[in-house]
Amino acid sequence: MIGQMFSLMGEMLLLMLTGWLVRRIGIVTKEGKKCLTDLILYVILPCNITKAFISEKLDAELWSSMAIVLIVAILIQVLCTLIGIFAYRGMNEGEKSVYQYATVCSNAGFMGNPLSQAVFGDLGLLYTSIYLIPQRIVMWTAGVSYFTKDSDKKGLLKKVLVHPCMIAVYVGMFLMLTRIPLPDFLNKTITSISACTSAMTMIYIGTIFTDVNWKELVTKKQIYFAVIRLVLIPLIVYIPCRLLGLDPMVTGVSTFLAAMPAGSTTSLLAAKYGADEVSAAKCVIFTTALSVISLPVWGMILT
Repeated sequence: MIGQMFSLMGEMLLLMLTGWLVRRIGIVTKEGKKCLTDLILYVILPCNITKAFISEKLDAELWSSMAIVLIVAILIQVLCTLIGIFAYRGMNEGEKSVYQYATVCSNAGFMGNPLSQAVFGDLGLLYTSIYLIPQRIVMWTAGVSYFTKDSDKKGLLKKVLVHPCMIAVYVGMFLMLTRIPLPDFLNKTITSISACTSAMTMIYIGTIFTDVNWKELVTKKQIYFAVIRLVLIPLIVYIPCRLLGLDPMVTGVSTFLAAMPAGSTTSLLAAKYGADEVSAAKCVIFTTALSVISLPVWGMILT
């Protein structure tokens, strides 16, 4: 397993380096980067989620575990919200909104699916799809409120509920419940697109690395946030899960996803709403770079 984790770390590095290179030399432009984001969010991840559901056999134990994952995910969002309230009091409003959002909204939506599947298999991918439901809701409701106080909360919630990734959860659960077989050509198409998830996600993350001055990347505030995002939050999740004797897969997936770096949407929303865009880009890139080390470590601990 240790060898597998280091192999995964090496694969992550090379894929992110590929993303950095194609962005650096102009193969992927700024506009192309947005297209890449949409392709992942609206096509590749939904196929990946659907495949996770139809790959698993329905039984009472599975439903029980999925319910526990959902409860743990909700509690994690509450925990992250409380940390956001108390941990960044000394910062100005622009920085504070960035770090609060990045604490509540990790990059589990992008990186969680491929990495959980690599570490925990298809069952881990299924649990990840359930885990992400509360985060997606918080991300586009309470999360956006950190940047603007005038957001239409009902409109944002509606937007979340019809998001392609959420629709994939509904479709996947329906297919898992009914066991209706998909036509072979459709099943193969979903499987083929799903197989692109890891490579496309890591390449996208790599394109972000060109957007910041590396000489100004490491600051006390960035280190402080990185410790909270990559160490403190997953540790707070891991210890109670172990003490309560939860299923090792539930504990593993929940802790692993809690250890994800800052969400890439942090910099997008900071730019849109006039928050501290520079700090946002830094916290995304810095924690993502450190996660190349921290995630394999957590993976080894959890498996």
